[in-house]
Order: sequence, then structure tokens, then C-alpha cells
Amino acid sequence: MPLIEVHVIENVFDAEQKRQIIAKLTDAMVSIEGEAMRGVTWVKISEVASGDWGIGGQPLTTGDVKAFVAGRKVA
Repeated sequence: MPLIEVHVIENVFDAEQKRQIIAKLTDAMVSIEGEAMRGVTWVKISEVASGDWGIGGQPLTTGDVKAFVAGRKVA
């Protein structure tokens, strides 16, 4: 049975957004494999501490992600 793991930086997504992530990823799996997969598709969201995630050799923070989403340049 499918297990979809999603790793995000803490405090970027609120509870409603995480609910939507779970629902939409489940829907994606069902669209591929059929409705029988709905009840056995697991989605796990893990939050990584701000600054404990890096990209391009630099730590990424909650503030960096929010600035990026807002259209501001991230250093």
C-alpha cells in the first residue's frame, strides 16, 4: 500500500494547508490506481526545524520560504 512522505520546513504550512496536501496527494494516487487505493493510501507530513534544511549549501529557514512565496528574493 502506498506511503507518500512529505517533508516541509516547520511553520510554513498551517493545519488547513496540510489537510489539503493530504487530500490532494491521496486524490492523485486514486486517479492513477483507482478508488480502491483511497482507504490504503497513507500520507505522512514531517516538519523539519527552520534552518535544518539546506539548499545550494545554505540553510533555509521558515522566513526564507515565506519571503520566496511573497515574491521577495531569498539570499
